[in-house]
Amino acid sequence: MATEPETPEPALAAEPAVPSLVDSYFTRWYEADVKGKPCEDHCVLQHSNRICVITLSGSHLVLQSGKAVKSISYQISTNCSRFQNKVSGKFKSGAQFLTELAPLCKIYCSDGEEYTMSSCVRGQLMEVNESILHKPSILQEKPSIEGYTPVVLLKFEESKSITEGLLTQKQYEEVVLKSINATAATS
Repeated sequence: MATEPETPEPALAAEPAVPSLVDSYFTRWYEADVKGKPCEDHCVLQHSNRICVITLSGSHLVLQSGKAVKSISYQISTNCSRFQNKVSGKFKSGAQFLTELAPLCKIYCSDGEEYTMSSCVRGQLMEVNESILHKPSILQEKPSIEGYTPVVLLKFEESKSITEGLLTQKQYEEVVLKSINATAATS
């Protein structure tokens, strides 16, 4: 008994990817080679309400090399701990003021390497992410969602100009590509 060949199912039209929460509500800004250290790149996620969330960029050495993060410390010096930051009230009294190069935390890797995250923006420290102290691996697993380090509130009058020194997503991708090409050319 002859059977008719099966007709292929019509291809379903590819549905457009749904943007993530971060992509929907935040603008990504980048600082490449923070403090002149190659591949120590940071990402600043800026919300329209002047809140910025600081994370490691996808090209940061900690994320690219697969190093195991042993611990994270908000103790910047003997007299300064970002963890002790206590903010209260409408005017955010008690918030630590950060400059662009202010250290935020130290990342300690199992191979003995140590990295310091910097603010990249001027503003008031609203909070630090306590969950990365208990589970440092989320810094690598979910850097833009749960692996952020601090939340910084920009001054209203500076909120538009604060990102002038930072790179857009496209500019940052070009910098990373140039870096990769330069490394490949010297190898």
